[in-house]
Amino acid sequence: MRIVTELVALVVPPACVVCRAALPRVELRLCAECTRGLPWLPARVCRRCGLPTHRRGCPAARAAFARAWAPLAYDGVARELVAALKFRAALPVAALMAAHIAANLPADLRAPSVLVPVPPQRARRRRRGFDPAAELARHLAARLDRPLRPCLHRRDRGRPQVGATRAQRRRAGRLAIELRGPPPPRALLIDDVHTTGATLDACARALLAGGCEEVTAITYARTL
Repeated sequence: MRIVTELVALVVPPACVVCRAALPRVELRLCAECTRGLPWLPARVCRRCGLPTHRRGCPAARAAFARAWAPLAYDGVARELVAALKFRAALPVAALMAAHIAANLPADLRAPSVLVPVPPQRARRRRRGFDPAAELARHLAARLDRPLRPCLHRRDRGRPQVGATRAQRRRAGRLAIELRGPPPPRALLIDDVHTTGATLDACARALLAGGCEEVTAITYARTL
């Protein structure tokens, strides 16, 4: 899949992945207008769930991960970038998303740690031909100069989470995450979008059960 994407880039004029406007260099993936439209989250957000505000209590109060953070709201240009990666196989977008994360990552999250991508369902990985979270984690690990350890495995065959309600996402037995190798002492759990946090929570619980001391959930975008 990666080879095909690179070959296409050689023969197709570069264009913005969101609005399709022509770009002057193939290295760019967003035009200036779409870049200005990125929905950045404020610097001050809840450490537990990554949201700027709460209507009631923190939705991650009982989550297994100690902290959650994302640079962008899952809206507008950020949503289109995630869709381009996940549903159009625009693999170079993962590098751009990793750059956005790395450039805005809080200083206290830059301490030595190991990146762990959220695992995909096997059928979905086979159907797509790649794993979006793994691509994002790979580029982010390179930018942060941190090791990457894909030590989680997903063995459930639940329905896709897109369009599912919060209750459906958190239904018991919906997610089955297990370790396939020793977890790191301190893990940065990497995924593209933080919605209800159900998948991140399940992954964090598997890591902690295996001996991981602390898990922080890092995503590209946060659903508000």
